[in-house]
Amino acid sequence: MSFEVVASSRIEERQIAPWRHALQTGVQFGFLGIFLTVVGILGMFNKRPIIVGELTLGYATLGLIFVLAGVLVARRRLFATPTQTIVAGLAAGAVGAVVFALLPTVMSFINLRSVFVSLDNNIYKMLTFGFPPAMGIGLLLCLGAILGFLGALLMELPESLRRPIAGGLIAAGLAGLFQELIRPILANSTTTKPIHDLLYTWTGMTLRGAIIIFGLVAAGIVLWRMNRKRILSNFNQLTPIAQYRIRWGFIAAAIVLATLFPIYAGNFIGQVLLTVGLFTLMGMGLNLEVGIAGLLDLGFVAFYAVGAYVTGLLMADSPFALAHLSFWEAMPIAVLCSVIMGIIFGIPVLKVRGDYLAVATMGLGEIVRVIVLSDAAAPLLGGAKGVLQIPRPEIGNIHLNNPVYLFYLTLVASLVAAYAAWRLEESRLGRAWKAIRDDEDVAQALGINLIQVKLLAYGLGAAFAGLAGSIFAVMLGSIYPHSFQLIISINILALIIVGGMGSLPGVALGAIVLIGLPEMLREFGEFRYLFYGLAIVAVMRLKPEGLWPSASKRRELRIDAETLAVQQGTAAPTQKTA
Repeated sequence: MSFEVVASSRIEERQIAPWRHALQTGVQFGFLGIFLTVVGILGMFNKRPIIVGELTLGYATLGLIFVLAGVLVARRRLFATPTQTIVAGLAAGAVGAVVFALLPTVMSFINLRSVFVSLDNNIYKMLTFGFPPAMGIGLLLCLGAILGFLGALLMELPESLRRPIAGGLIAAGLAGLFQELIRPILANSTTTKPIHDLLYTWTGMTLRGAIIIFGLVAAGIVLWRMNRKRILSNFNQLTPIAQYRIRWGFIAAAIVLATLFPIYAGNFIGQVLLTVGLFTLMGMGLNLEVGIAGLLDLGFVAFYAVGAYVTGLLMADSPFALAHLSFWEAMPIAVLCSVIMGIIFGIPVLKVRGDYLAVATMGLGEIVRVIVLSDAAAPLLGGAKGVLQIPRPEIGNIHLNNPVYLFYLTLVASLVAAYAAWRLEESRLGRAWKAIRDDEDVAQALGINLIQVKLLAYGLGAAFAGLAGSIFAVMLGSIYPHSFQLIISINILALIIVGGMGSLPGVALGAIVLIGLPEMLREFGEFRYLFYGLAIVAVMRLKPEGLWPSASKRRELRIDAETLAVQQGTAAPTQKTA
């Protein structure tokens, strides 16, 4: 999959009048606010406090809309002076507020709830701040102009001020957003209980806590910027062995903290991390196919299902069981069956490329799901009833019967799989995959066996999914066909795109962003896929290489951007002089 078109959009900026751009930005963000209100997102957000008694997520989102209008106007650098830029940000915020104010104005005359059920009296009170209509709408207009002004002013500040302020605000916002996660962890330990009492009450984060978090993070950023050059200079003066030890010391510390965190966080966080680990495993498998070999596979969930069903049939205490093996005996068989399924899966699509390959693999994945649900396979696979009574794994006398234990199992499996994926990428086979990703015809002309290389990509990618499916089966203790929908494949592909194609750390980061964070905000679950779409569009527009791209993808995008700039005459080609 290529992102050159998205990357080139950074170069091909449309030549428009600066003030026209400011007004258009304000109008767009105003309609964005109306959309979020009409579909019910703003009203639902307003029920979640950020600062108890002071600020809700709904008002924070509304304010962020106007701030972003000013930020984007200033970010384009279309104006000659900072004063003009700040005034343009104010204008964009004011225009956005005017557009958004149309909604409460219409609601004050017409009852729109018969058409839009989310536009009730509570949302009307929120939009008018509890004041009479004229006063509330006037306050909304003033707020939009002020926040747009502040957004543009923030972008015009020196970087030494902008970064600490932005970092502190983001940290305070996240501490309030995820307070239901943070508060129990701090309150359950006598060591951290004073910190909890300083920042939070039993109902949420206090204004004092928000100010303290803002101040600490901002001060930390300032101190780092003041000492960064000296620290890096001292680090570069160390011997390579010392640098190597320091790097791995930080990595080891991060691993230890990640390992111990679920013990203190409890079963809920353990379950969330377990889910993230399973999607990371599957993401590493699909990354071999899509990110490295360039084989777009939308039927990847079929391998996940094979691993789960084989494990269930070999372990379950039910009439459908083929044997009564332990997890450690059943899991390798499940992985092997997934590899075989991957090879069989790849044979019909060997000659298919591009978008047609995506459609073909999606069809093959749906065939597997339909077969599992069919009456013909019901005597073996249980049909819609699934396979029940799958026991949990055991290590000696230790029963892995809670999410925290299973998370550690998944963590070990993910580390082993990550090492295998890294070695595969750097191997001769990995270079062959990259060659067919770039151009199959040229790769074949160079002597690469396309059939062998493609089938290995499908088979080895399926092994990761089979391992994840095996752990999934013992996690639930039962398997149902409806657990393996097409949307699973789409989710895995989405996390690879957001994290970074071809990047193993990017896969883990994408799983945390698209799987972990929504799990901790379950009350907004009905808008989950809307947020998915917005996140993917934002990443494709602002960071097309992904949140943690691979080094090769960075080089490709930089070369593409430089080439396009040279072709358009906006930049001069760099040449080495003798």
